[in-house]
Formats: sequence, structure tokens, C-alpha cells
Amino acid sequence: LKRGQTLGIIGGTGSGKSTLVNLIPRFYDATAGTVRLKGVPIQSLREDVLRKTVAIVQQKTRLFAGTIRSNLLWGNESATDEELWQALQTAQAADFVKEKGLDAVVEQGGRNLSGGQKQRLSIARALAAKPEILILDDSASALDYATDAALRTAIRNLPGDMTVIIVSQRTASIQHADHILVLEDGTLAGQGTHEALLKSCSVYREIYESQFRKEEA
Repeated sequence: LKRGQTLGIIGGTGSGKSTLVNLIPRFYDATAGTVRLKGVPIQSLREDVLRKTVAIVQQKTRLFAGTIRSNLLWGNESATDEELWQALQTAQAADFVKEKGLDAVVEQGGRNLSGGQKQRLSIARALAAKPEILILDDSASALDYATDAALRTAIRNLPGDMTVIIVSQRTASIQHADHILVLEDGTLAGQGTHEALLKSCSVYREIYESQFRKEEA
């Protein structure tokens, strides 16, 4: 995966999507093969360097008791209010945060927020850290299709050359990626662009057609 590209990873539940991306921030290490970052095996990188380089937003959000501001600053303690608002805007969270304010109370685990609000704040926190690699691990599952699409467009239009990895069960979320991996039962069932996979990968085509029919209905 080259700097600045977007990689999509799709597959059914239990296909290995999260397992694959969790190797990048070293939540655990590969038992075979080598994961490299900028050509360097990640085991040889200092943990603080790896954590600053890679930001991952998981499906299960982790918000802490405090305020919206304090949660966002977990990603970057020195971020200015302007940078926080920029991150919120990209994450499609600015509108509801404007109503509450940056110093609005967040209960432990974000109990006083909806699932979609928690996911968007988690994404904003990751963006505030300004990582070189952003991993969104099914982290837009609580968002409606329109908000999900607006989020992906905003991330694509960010200045700089951040590399983005999107894990999703929705073909709509990854179809514009530069490259897509299709996983099935822990193996690679296909890879390529959306158009190429529709022709060459039956697993991908079945996922796409079932979702397309559902949306049409």
C-alpha cells in the first residue's frame, strides 16, 4: 500500500478483517510473514513512534468520562480548538457538537451519546492526532449511508497524503478505494478495484448484489 492511497477490506463476520488490521499497530504480532511500515519491520519500531504513525478507530467506541474536548485531546494533547473543530468537521460531528459545546459532559463510555455520535467523536479524535495511517475498522457501522458517504468524501479531500484503510461490510463504503481486499474464512478471496472484483470475484459480487438489491428495495 503506497502513501496516500486508500485500501478497502471487506468480508463477512469472522472473515479476518479486524485480525488483519490489528497487526499494523501491533495489538498482536504475526506468527508468520512480516508487517512492514515504510519498508521497516514494525517490531523494530519504538512503540511511541508506531502509535504516532498509526491511528485506529474500532467499531466498539472507547470514550472516557470527561468532556468532548478532553476525549478529543486524547488523540493530540497539544491540539488547538481550531484543529479540534477541523477534525470534528471531517468526522461529520461538528453540527451536534456545536449544539452541546466542546466542554459538554461525556459520561463513562459515552452513555449519554448515540451510537453514531460516539463513532463520529472517535473518528474525530483519531483525525486530531494527524496520523500518517488512519484505520477505520467498521467504525461507521452506526452511521446512515449519507453520513458515511460524506465522511469518506471529507477524508479523501483532506490536505496531505494520509494513508487510509477502511474495513467494512458495506461495499458502498469501500468501492472507491484504490485497492480492495476480499476476505473469506481468514483467506484472501480476491483483490483489485471495485470494477475488477465485480468481474473476477464471486464473493465480492455476491456481497455487492445482495446489498444493492436491499438498497433498491
